[in-house]
Amino acid sequence: MEFDDPAGMRRLCSERLGEEAGHQFAALSRRGFRLEPATADVPPTGLCRLGGPALLEPGTDWPEFQGVPLSLHAVLDTDALAPWLGDQLPTRPGLLDFFHLDPDIPYEEYRALDVSGPEVCRVIPADPARAVETAAPEPARSYPARPVHAAEVTMLPDCWDVEDDDIAFDPDEHWGAPSLILTALDDVDGNTAGRHCAFGWPDTSYGSPVTARDPDGPAVHLLQLAGDAELGWGFGDAGTMYFTIPAKAFATGDFGKAEAIGRCC
Repeated sequence: MEFDDPAGMRRLCSERLGEEAGHQFAALSRRGFRLEPATADVPPTGLCRLGGPALLEPGTDWPEFQGVPLSLHAVLDTDALAPWLGDQLPTRPGLLDFFHLDPDIPYEEYRALDVSGPEVCRVIPADPARAVETAAPEPARSYPARPVHAAEVTMLPDCWDVEDDDIAFDPDEHWGAPSLILTALDDVDGNTAGRHCAFGWPDTSYGSPVTARDPDGPAVHLLQLAGDAELGWGFGDAGTMYFTIPAKAFATGDFGKAEAIGRCC
């Protein structure tokens, strides 16, 4: 769920959930961005864009999976995003190139690949002062370049990314914390399904969490990509692709630990 007004978000949480649970839920909020097409009146945010060539430092190998090159889906300019993210961005990785396995090969060849592992995606940082446009090698797909404006928003987690220890709830009335969120905020039109977003929280309306937890806390959400007919990509029936990274790896700038999770109806 996303909000343009953080104060209004906190007020809504208290009104719907009560003072204790409302304060706890609001404390889970994260800053993020809606990625909207840039226009003459709304310029792109730094070098942020969807599709187009990669922006890699000279000498960087194009990522592959089982010998098949991955496809570039997006570039985020974290230097341009840093003022809004603040301490939610513990390192300054510069540019982040997001790749995923989506080759232009016959379906039979694709089915022969073992796509169950995390290597089907890659997030590669690059110094913007040294990065150069790098075209995708065949048979990786090349999507049209779309510069994007990163609109600043405050996001609350979806009910499925909330665990019972996160907020207080009445166990006689609700089977868990997700039940409280579903009941109290059901009519709040704040989900991000069908949109491209960065950081913040993902929309996980498919009934399972995306930000898996470990001892260091919930994973950090990096990028949410919806199906986009204009760009020419899709992720199954009404599907969405999420890039996440363990909290500790994000804190140390180890983007080799990033993973991609697909959800569809």
